[in-house]
Amino acid sequence: MAEITVTTVQPRRPAWRRSPLAMVGLTLIVLLALIALLAPLIAPANPLKQVLSTRLKPPSAEHWLGTDQLGRDVLSRMIYGARISLVIGIVVVGLAASVGTFVGVVAGYFGGWLDEGLMRLTDVFFAFPALILAMAISGALGPSLTNAMIAIAVVSWPVYARLVRAQVLSLREREYVEAARGLGASAERIVWQHILPNTLAPLLVQASFDMGGAILSAAGLSFIGFGTQPPTPEWGVMISDGRNYIATQPWLSLFPGLAILFTVAAFNLIGDGLRDALDPRLRGTG
Repeated sequence: MAEITVTTVQPRRPAWRRSPLAMVGLTLIVLLALIALLAPLIAPANPLKQVLSTRLKPPSAEHWLGTDQLGRDVLSRMIYGARISLVIGIVVVGLAASVGTFVGVVAGYFGGWLDEGLMRLTDVFFAFPALILAMAISGALGPSLTNAMIAIAVVSWPVYARLVRAQVLSLREREYVEAARGLGASAERIVWQHILPNTLAPLLVQASFDMGGAILSAAGLSFIGFGTQPPTPEWGVMISDGRNYIATQPWLSLFPGLAILFTVAAFNLIGDGLRDALDPRLRGTG
């Protein structure tokens, strides 16, 4: 009697188990979002309230992260600063991705002189250092949080335009797109139903990386006076306010600097995890 061999197929591990660091990043961002949403409930003090009698106090049981040069509670300002940082990331990436995706789709799908003109326009933006160009735009518009977000979005959209154009150039020659075109589908229908959905994976990865980059750029603009203006509790502003006391009261710049560090690192970890999960070449590994 023939022997029957039964083989068991090991289930493929889900993407999150293959990237534990991405889960660490996601946990940090979820925690940051909760802190931002619950800021009025968990902040120990009004972030704008000045108490000069308690200025420049070191971390203690009363003020866990100390107080600044105007007696404001550093922990409270950091908690409210999380709100601003998340808004910056969402707005900047949303604007940049929307504009860049539109330009990339138009250039990649229609080609010709339209493609040539739009790509030369992106080359103009790539010719300037991003932070320097953002400083120039923000300075021309006037220093404020809104103008800083606009400036960062303006220098960020070309990356999405190039990324989406490359995807569209590949997708527009696929058999299912040719079939839809042969059946008389309009260009708008082809783009919305057959091309754009297949560009989402690289867009999500790029957006997750850019969230951290946008927060870091906004903090840099605020540090040099082109972004958020005092007394708004924004992390870049807090670092700028504390630079004159760095030798004697280092906590004024240290804690908001660490907040920026961990937030940017968390978004980068999420980007790495998304890239591993969405890349077809990596799905079968692990």
